[in-house]
Amino acid sequence: MTSAMVLAVALAGCGGGATGSSAPAAEPAEQPPVAADLTPVVARDGGSVLPVQWQGGAFMQIFVRSYQDSNGDGIGDLRGLIQRLDYLRDLGVKGLWLLPIGPSQDRDHGYAVTDYRAIEPQYGSLADFDELLQQAHARGIGVIIDYVINHSAAQHPLFVHARASSSSVVRDWYLWQQISKPIGWNIYGSDPWRSNAAGGWYFAAFWDQMPDFNLRNPKVVDWHHDNLRFWLNRGVDGFRFDAVGHLVENGPAAWDNQPENLQLLRAARNTILDGYTRRYLVCEGPGAPLSYQEACGSAFAFGHHARVLQAARGDGAAIAAVAGHFRTAPLTMATMLANHDSFAGQRIHDQLGGNLAQYRLAAATYLLMPGTPFIYYGEEIGMSGAASLSGDPKLRTPMSWNGDVRNAGFSSGIPYRALSANVTTMNVAAQQSDPASLLSFYKAMLALRNGLAPLARGSWEAARQEGQVLSFQRALGSERVLVAINYGSTAAQAQVSSLAASAALENRFPAGAGDLAADAQGALRIELPAQSLRVFVVR
Repeated sequence: MTSAMVLAVALAGCGGGATGSSAPAAEPAEQPPVAADLTPVVARDGGSVLPVQWQGGAFMQIFVRSYQDSNGDGIGDLRGLIQRLDYLRDLGVKGLWLLPIGPSQDRDHGYAVTDYRAIEPQYGSLADFDELLQQAHARGIGVIIDYVINHSAAQHPLFVHARASSSSVVRDWYLWQQISKPIGWNIYGSDPWRSNAAGGWYFAAFWDQMPDFNLRNPKVVDWHHDNLRFWLNRGVDGFRFDAVGHLVENGPAAWDNQPENLQLLRAARNTILDGYTRRYLVCEGPGAPLSYQEACGSAFAFGHHARVLQAARGDGAAIAAVAGHFRTAPLTMATMLANHDSFAGQRIHDQLGGNLAQYRLAAATYLLMPGTPFIYYGEEIGMSGAASLSGDPKLRTPMSWNGDVRNAGFSSGIPYRALSANVTTMNVAAQQSDPASLLSFYKAMLALRNGLAPLARGSWEAARQEGQVLSFQRALGSERVLVAINYGSTAAQAQVSSLAASAALENRFPAGAGDLAADAQGALRIELPAQSLRVFVVR
């Protein structure tokens, strides 16, 4: 039997192979083996040590390469992250989202994956990752990882084999046109059909070095499911699925947010994730957040994040939009202020021009609202982008642990990338013991969310905008919390009604502010200084 025939048998046994018009002939020329891990993976649920509804707490989004270097090579790694778990626990974080941690062709952002079942060597080993899970779980912190389902790296062994010959046994694992190049396509200003040196054209929406998988091929889907089980079996608490709007294309005018995308995501959730205890899936679908929320169980509320920031600037229309968001949106949506992608906005410090009063109000808004809030690493200390960089790298600078302009406490060596522009003033060491710091404010907001159950998983009620004031209530069972925020630059009042007659309002923030009481009709006015926040437990 030829090596190609051996490979075909192995692929058939693990859900691999090729189908369709570009399938190999019955007796193709002998081909080299596919140097990829295609082994089937059987589900083994080890349970979960995390509490029920753990994902109601705040997550920290972490770029491992930029978080903490443990060995002096200037690159962040898993052992460095382990060293910082106590910081994250003390901050009040309940989950981590790690940007891609597998080997990649780009050797930076990680989205050009070359091995779906391994760890980037610069980050450490699978044993290091296992220890990270163990140590995080011991602190009550869950860990989800970025999973790139839409595309691989061009250097991934599957694509290397597929592009070498039109008769490759895995040719149909990617999208090809052999006879003529399709016309009329334009995705983000580029033609996604890329010329292949060995003939034909392949589809790569984001970059010619990140070819798209053919997710109409059930063998590809089965392989992805095996990869998910590989990580779930190790104890991963879930995934963030990247670029789910691009999974299937139906032509040059229908290449995003297609119905087939939702079917694929429901299958991954129902068939794989739901077979494990307390696992969490969140999807990135900026073009149709509500559709992906339904399919995945959670999706990022793109658009809402920009409105929160505009509300923090005192924009009345934005405040009204924030008040109305969760009247229709599911309470389990993932929220944020910004993330690692420049299309979602610059670092918050840069967007708000260093206005820390507005910064605090934006943070309070999304950390006390429904959903699962995701904090982008360094957001809690007001990190800015790097002055010498642009694009996405500007947002992905080494974490500012201290004000050392050589390495920011990130590494004992030379950091691989430029530091944030405000490293000398906005860093952990400068804020750690300052009760008036931004870091202390984030701790206070997370302490409220973690300590008051309605803020983590309660209802959304009586949300009201009046001028530059927002008030809302969160309730869970017999517990109720009231929040009032004045985004304006002058003092104002929050008009609150619909409380129980003569309800007692116990002050929870800020410290030292007085308790209040509703009148016989369940109404009251709350005096709010300029750019201030009040939080009450309603008795």
